[in-house]
Amino acid sequence: MVRARGRDVVYLPGGKAEPQETDAEAAIREAREETGLVFTETDLEPFGTVLEPAHGQAPGTMVAMALFLVRPGGALDSASPVASAEVDEIEWVTSADARRCPPAGVETLRRLVAAERID
Repeated sequence: MVRARGRDVVYLPGGKAEPQETDAEAAIREAREETGLVFTETDLEPFGTVLEPAHGQAPGTMVAMALFLVRPGGALDSASPVASAEVDEIEWVTSADARRCPPAGVETLRRLVAAERID
């Protein structure tokens, strides 16, 4: 996960899709911009969508976040994420870090544990 500039929580790398951009294309672009990791749509496996209250926004504001797993293998096996100018740091997390995540991150960690992908 990444900690954005001046934020008190950690987030999954990501952001809003640009016009004419699919969720997968946005995930690829955001991962590259925030972590320097480069991959393609064939590296992605859809992992569902999270709908949770948006952290730090007006009550009732929701975030819908498309989740993707990156398949092991290829160039990513030897790549290491690096914090970009957009983020202060990159952190590897487990479910024990849920208290440091916004609601969408908490739900994502819950799903990763249920799928036996972390911890």
